[in-house]
Amino acid sequence: MSLTIFRTKQVSGIEDDHGLRRCLSAWDLVFFGVGAIIGTGIFVLTGIAAATQAGPGVVLSFIFAGLACAFAAFSYAELSASVGGCGSAYGYSYAAFGELIAFIIGWDLLLEYGIAVAAVANGWSGYFNNALTAIGFPLPEMLSKAPKQGGLINLPAASVILLLMALLVMGVRQSAKANNAMVFVKLVTIAIFIAVAAFNVHPENWRPFLPYGWFQTLPDGKTTGVLAGASLVFFAYVGFDAVSTATAEAKNPQRDLPFGIIFSLLFCTLVYIIVSGLLTGVVPYADLNVSSPVAHALQLMGFNSASALVAAGVIAGLTTVMLVLYYALTRIIFAMSLDGLFSPFFSQVNPATQTPVRVIVLCGIIMAGVAGFMPLGDLAELVNIGTLAAFVLVCLGVIVLRITQPDMPRPFRTPFGPLFPVLGMLSCGALMAFLPMITWLRFGVWLLLGLIVYFVYSVHHSKLASS
Repeated sequence: MSLTIFRTKQVSGIEDDHGLRRCLSAWDLVFFGVGAIIGTGIFVLTGIAAATQAGPGVVLSFIFAGLACAFAAFSYAELSASVGGCGSAYGYSYAAFGELIAFIIGWDLLLEYGIAVAAVANGWSGYFNNALTAIGFPLPEMLSKAPKQGGLINLPAASVILLLMALLVMGVRQSAKANNAMVFVKLVTIAIFIAVAAFNVHPENWRPFLPYGWFQTLPDGKTTGVLAGASLVFFAYVGFDAVSTATAEAKNPQRDLPFGIIFSLLFCTLVYIIVSGLLTGVVPYADLNVSSPVAHALQLMGFNSASALVAAGVIAGLTTVMLVLYYALTRIIFAMSLDGLFSPFFSQVNPATQTPVRVIVLCGIIMAGVAGFMPLGDLAELVNIGTLAAFVLVCLGVIVLRITQPDMPRPFRTPFGPLFPVLGMLSCGALMAFLPMITWLRFGVWLLLGLIVYFVYSVHHSKLASS
């Protein structure tokens, strides 16, 4: 079992021996989940998926993706309450499968969270530039688009990550307060859109409901249809697992983590279904292939003031997504460093802020570079396959630990025995199968690099190797 788990005291206190501060309440964790989930998926990818893959059937895409996540969420809840530790699926995999599999899933999570932050920053940049355009100060294309899109650098995307880097360095309590405030703004923004759109639906926009069918592979290798759309909008749910990375800083992790994970996912799934249905009902789905579909839809309806207000709220909302995912990334690296799989350089905690400043700064610089030079579409698919692989292993971990450690205390148990974990493995595995082959190849290269790191460094320096 992960040495991180043994070192993390399951008690409330100012500071545990990992150096991190226990200060997050149950509702802080819920807001972390909502902050991470409601973002690019609803404000950006909904339009792209509707216009290019699912049409109005994007509602079904969200339902299928949400079900897959729900099965995984129950598995996360059980393991977060019983295994503990810090490191999300990394710590759980360590407990269930041992060091090598844990390293692979941890390496996988680095891809998930790191690329996700860069992808969300791309969506944030689109809304930010729209806001600047509305007030008469648009950025030139060379400073607002990646080189692949004809620009020089996506400067807003890179800059916002560096600003979040400064916030996270200040401390988790300050970051949680900022997140809670921005989540409130985001929910008000969504309420405004729902209130306006509900009275401007044109049912003819929902016909045909499935213009691309359920699933098909095009000659160029791209995929379309409701199930392909589910594989894409699955990115919308990336983040609920970030709640589990707050174990070492939660006041009562065994009680509060299951609540934060499950409640935030159920609430956000309902919001996604309502908004995607209204969005494709107020304007033709073909008009939604833009970086800011919610604000764009309001403009097409003639509600320019509401569009500007929504754009401002979305900017705050996407910021919370980046903040929580960025936070989760640094805590996973921190946990892997504590276990000796990465250099001890990454597990140093600043005594003044009680944060792993070195990890935060290094990750910020790298992600700012990725966000500045890679477009959103390539990033989103790469994130999804990494996340789905993590979910499959977490679901499998529940089954393995029930067999190998049947007497382990489980304050929360996944309902219906092994049924939900099995359904989680099958549904997440199916969504992986609907992703393009190029995404699989990129994922394979990333895992190969991870194995090289493990056998060159980690296997010789891990705490298990030295014990």
